[in-house]
Amino acid sequence: MGKRFINGSDLLQMALSASEFLHARSEQVNALNVFPVPDGDTGTNMNLTLTSGVEELKKKPSSHIGKASEVFAKGLLMGARGNSGVILSQLFRGFAKFASAFEEMNAVQFASALQQGVDTAYKAVVKPVEGTILTVSKEAAKQAALFARRTDDISELMKEVLVRAKQALKQTPELLSVLKQVGVVDAGGQGLVIIYEGFIHALSGERIDEGFNHPSMIAVAEDEERGESPIRVADLAEEAHRMESSRSAQSHLATEDIEFGYCTEFLVNLKPGKVPGVVFDESKFRKDLSEIGDSLLVVADDNLVKVHIHAEYPGTAMNLAMNYGDLSRIKIENMRDQHTHILEQDAARANSAELPVRSKAVDAEQGAKEYGMIAVAMGEGIAEIFQSLGVDYVLAGGQTMNPSTEDIMNAISAVKAEKIFIFPNNSNIILAAEQAKELVDKEIAVIPSKSIPQGMAAILAFQEKAELSRNVEDMNRAMSKIRSGQITFAVRDSKIDGLQIKEGDFLGIADGKIVISSPDLIQTGKQLLESIISEEDEIVTVFTGQDAVEEQTAELLKFLNDTYPDAEIELHYGGQPLYYYLFSVE
Repeated sequence: MGKRFINGSDLLQMALSASEFLHARSEQVNALNVFPVPDGDTGTNMNLTLTSGVEELKKKPSSHIGKASEVFAKGLLMGARGNSGVILSQLFRGFAKFASAFEEMNAVQFASALQQGVDTAYKAVVKPVEGTILTVSKEAAKQAALFARRTDDISELMKEVLVRAKQALKQTPELLSVLKQVGVVDAGGQGLVIIYEGFIHALSGERIDEGFNHPSMIAVAEDEERGESPIRVADLAEEAHRMESSRSAQSHLATEDIEFGYCTEFLVNLKPGKVPGVVFDESKFRKDLSEIGDSLLVVADDNLVKVHIHAEYPGTAMNLAMNYGDLSRIKIENMRDQHTHILEQDAARANSAELPVRSKAVDAEQGAKEYGMIAVAMGEGIAEIFQSLGVDYVLAGGQTMNPSTEDIMNAISAVKAEKIFIFPNNSNIILAAEQAKELVDKEIAVIPSKSIPQGMAAILAFQEKAELSRNVEDMNRAMSKIRSGQITFAVRDSKIDGLQIKEGDFLGIADGKIVISSPDLIQTGKQLLESIISEEDEIVTVFTGQDAVEEQTAELLKFLNDTYPDAEIELHYGGQPLYYYLFSVE
């Protein structure tokens, strides 16, 4: 039986099915990441992003396709993690914009919505790269437009879309040489194919089980064939997210220092003309709220406004909002009552095997300063170093766990400064940081740091009395002078740039490129250091990870002192997971 129209209820079922499909295969998508390192997390990021959209849609279902699409897109947007998650959120943001005018959509309209999603996603990426999820979505949307002229059955249309998406996925190695070299298709593109498979299952009831056995796959996840993989990235991500969400920036304050005692959240469903003569102005609304509290977050769309504020009188904030519409999903928490419990929890975790990263927020009594800083990092020692350099908020994330757009926005809200620098310290977090920047009413500069050493170098270049643009220029220049190295381990066999990699080998990574694979950590470390240090270099900094062994650290330090006697060697405890050592050379 054909399906000529889809409405909001259909979209919910499609989203639920896609989420089920992607959740079941996220580890396999992770395995397609080009580098065989334990922090390949495309599947995890897309899964968490999609889950955020589904949860939002479940909370506010609607049979109206336009309204349901808007809710779904908002959930994806706020939950977007990593480059793949941000692009996925943009695909459905564009879809929702087209769908907004419809209660239900036919095949032609559905195809047009897919195309607008593609257009929106391409605009969101500064330098679009073909051979990625972008290519797969683009080719799928083109096929949708063509086939919509020949059928009015959306389930049949979606099957054609899937066929073309798989064909485009198969071609990704021809467009992106690194994929061909490693022998895999694009991980983000594969994630999108799985989502489309879930859509078809919801629309037609057909179970698409081809998945990774389809001819469009060049390589299967070998670790799945062997049984348990050496590390469950999804489990690490969920644990990191649980721990990070359980921390509060307020835990670094005394209870009596909490000036605004009620954490208040609500949604405003805008109703123009509710109060005669009153027109919603986002900037004015934000300014009015800022005068009665702090930690303010206002995210507005055409018909909905999300508000988060710490206020002493929550009713005042809600009374302001009610001038513009009706309130829903109201949540008020007494932070003073929670404070003692939070401190007890943090103390308990300090004695347990938790991810050793904490967040630090500006003192609540301190007035807004001109500049603030947010850095993303994993590892207790790394976090402490960033804080000692003047970072106001260290957001847990990096390897295995990319913070969402909403996580970054919440960090921005917690920092009381007029202008804020964000240091992602990971190439897969930069896009989410840029997306968060566009959603807040503060002057934000995202410094595109791709490693911890780059982030630290950029911060050291900061000049408090300089203009924002001058600081950005100086920070980028400082990052360009830093060379960085990492030692981790391989989670599967691979071959990159002619380098044979065996599962379990130690990997030496120089500025994002694997330069050595060896079963011996010391050998890996020596060759890596030789590849990034020159005779002119003056400072070599070593950050030890949580799994670093003291004897091996001592051996590497001896090698550095013997081989580079004129260089200053610095040793710091980083505590980062998965990466035994981080090296910074300048």
